[in-house]
Amino acid sequence: MSKIKKQHLPEKICVVCGRPFSWRKKWEKVWDEVKYCSDKCRQKRSANVVL
Repeated sequence: MSKIKKQHLPEKICVVCGRPFSWRKKWEKVWDEVKYCSDKCRQKRSANVVL
C-alpha cells in the first residue's frame, strides 16, 4: 500500500468550533461518524445539549 501525504488526507469541519481537522489513523474505521476535532469539543457539545 502506498503512503498518502499529509496534505492529501481527508478533512472535516468540527461541528462545535468550526475548525478543519484531518483524518487520523485511530479514526480509520469510524471516519464517517467522526464529528468533533478533539475530546474538548466533544465534551463541550455534550454540555451544551444538556443545558
